[in-house]
Amino acid sequence: QVAIDKASADRAKVDLGGKIKVSGEAAAKEFTVSGIATLGEVASFGGAAIAVLTLPEAQRMTSQEGELNGIAVQLEDGVRPERVIAALKTKLPRDLQVQTGEQNAAEQSDEIGASLGFLQTALLVFSFIALFVGGFIIFNTFSITVQQRSREFGLMRTLGATRRQILRSVILEALIVGVVASVLGLLAGIGLAEGLNALFKAAGIDLPKSGRVVATRTIVVSLLVGTLLTVLSSLSPALRATRVTPMEALRESALPPERKRRPLRIAVELLLAAAGIVLICIGLFGGLESDPALSMLGIGAVLVFVAVALLSPSLVKPIANGIGRPIEAVRGLTGRLARENSMRNPGRTAITAAALMVGLALVVFVTIFAAGLTSSIDDAIDQSLAGDITIQNANNFGDIPAASGPAVAKVPGVELVSPFRFGQSKVAGVSGKPSLSGINPATFPRVFKIDWVEGSDATLAKLDSGGTVIDEKFAKDNGLKVGDTLRITTALDRRLNLRVEGTFTDKADFAGDYYVSSEVMERDFRQKGVSLYLIGLAPGADSKEVQARIETILKRDFPTAEALDQSELKQKQRESLNQLLGLIYALLALAVLVSLFGIVNTLALSIAERTRELGMLRAIGMSRRQVRQTVRYESVITALIGGVLGLALGTFLAVLVSRPLESEGFSLSIPIGTLVLFMFLAA
Repeated sequence: QVAIDKASADRAKVDLGGKIKVSGEAAAKEFTVSGIATLGEVASFGGAAIAVLTLPEAQRMTSQEGELNGIAVQLEDGVRPERVIAALKTKLPRDLQVQTGEQNAAEQSDEIGASLGFLQTALLVFSFIALFVGGFIIFNTFSITVQQRSREFGLMRTLGATRRQILRSVILEALIVGVVASVLGLLAGIGLAEGLNALFKAAGIDLPKSGRVVATRTIVVSLLVGTLLTVLSSLSPALRATRVTPMEALRESALPPERKRRPLRIAVELLLAAAGIVLICIGLFGGLESDPALSMLGIGAVLVFVAVALLSPSLVKPIANGIGRPIEAVRGLTGRLARENSMRNPGRTAITAAALMVGLALVVFVTIFAAGLTSSIDDAIDQSLAGDITIQNANNFGDIPAASGPAVAKVPGVELVSPFRFGQSKVAGVSGKPSLSGINPATFPRVFKIDWVEGSDATLAKLDSGGTVIDEKFAKDNGLKVGDTLRITTALDRRLNLRVEGTFTDKADFAGDYYVSSEVMERDFRQKGVSLYLIGLAPGADSKEVQARIETILKRDFPTAEALDQSELKQKQRESLNQLLGLIYALLALAVLVSLFGIVNTLALSIAERTRELGMLRAIGMSRRQVRQTVRYESVITALIGGVLGLALGTFLAVLVSRPLESEGFSLSIPIGTLVLFMFLAA
């Protein structure tokens, strides 16, 4: 009998008394459902399936006969937990941890928080991107409105208003707009959090229903960041408003003449771009695992984006002219007016296009990088895997039952089954937690091609007698060589001394930092689950027929595992990568959407500014349809300017970032068709 969580019961459409299969390290077994439970107020925890069995049955299903994961102790009234803990520590092995219930709960909470930390970081990064794009739009909006009100400011100056008062009035306006927008954004964010919760639920991840947690810190930071961004973005337009003299503002045209860009300013902008590129390179060569390197990378990227945005007014006229000429050739007068309008105020057009440039550049960067990553994974599989079939977890996460290997080994046509285990450990003198792989030294070389620097396939035999082989890069980074000893501490606080017997290169980072034997992984790391089984077929065996037999066994006895040939394994990796890309694209779409609002906003304000001009065109015979076409083509030209800049910048950053990674097996691949599609969508 088994008790299961309500979410699993709903998915399997099973009630009390029904039958359900439970899969573990042993072959799947059918049980009768005797209980259906919830975890507090939720049907499951994070979408995980839970099965409650008797202790002997659970030990058998997990291949942990005679072992326990933990023991809960209930104390008598009045007994101090500290005294009991001290007494237990004297009687238990040193690698066992004794703690109070509160300490255990806090530890689990910290682990969950750490596992979800990447999600919080990702959301914060994309929030920053949206704010960064929004800053361009706020700047452009205030620039246009200040310019439109130049005569108003001039009149105020003739009535005695000082430059400081003009400055204060614009900044106060920005402050009010910022506060109102921040409050609305905060309320919208709370609503979006509910939508995100519904999205997780639709994906099968049932989060605790403890209500919305809107911390005071969240409210303060949201209001502060939104207001400060608005005020800072309005400073330059506000200062520009103070430069309007009364006589200039009272002329028929209050718009100041276009100022030429000074060489010194262009030089400063180029230096800013160069500084950004230098910081990106420092971040890349500093190691992407460290926080300082990632900070350098982020700051460098921001500087490059800002520099290109500042330089873009110099590029607007040639780009707009190049894009607008074909439109003019096809659409005639409306195309010409759209082209000339987009070139009339290069600064305004550049800032509007820059907002789209940022979002599109990031999309292009991610797309090129993902294409290169896919190509690198394909190359790694082709160059490293010599086995015919790979057995892995069907969800691409977690281990597969160890018992599936012996079962598959009995299939006719299978010559050998080699286990592959991934793990982490602490190594004395090495920062972080180096990754390792547990292998069978006898069978592994027949299903995996090792690129040796020192040693050969025969060297692997020494893994059974306390040896290890390490990645050459790991060796160089930590000053290790053949003959040295790795002092390892496992997750169970066990100490191992392994002698380095050889070194290898692994550009795809498939194997991790060092190899140990499967026996060591099981005995000292207590890792009985298997990450992969690499299958070698007998000569003359039909791979498709053997794979079909293996799949039949897996579906019947080990439903969490699947058998894939090399082409299917590549496709599986692409699907996993595409899922991650879908999430990234969805978040980047927010920045692109904000930039599109900016284009609409700028065009609306510029049309209001050109009311008399448009009226004159109507008076001399232009139809409403032609006016609409002119505005539409102008928006297309502006969007394509942002598209061209974003495409160029995103490609440049992808090439720059990929260079240091080539030594790690990364191969740059530029998907031309996808990039052309992005340009079409931008228009």
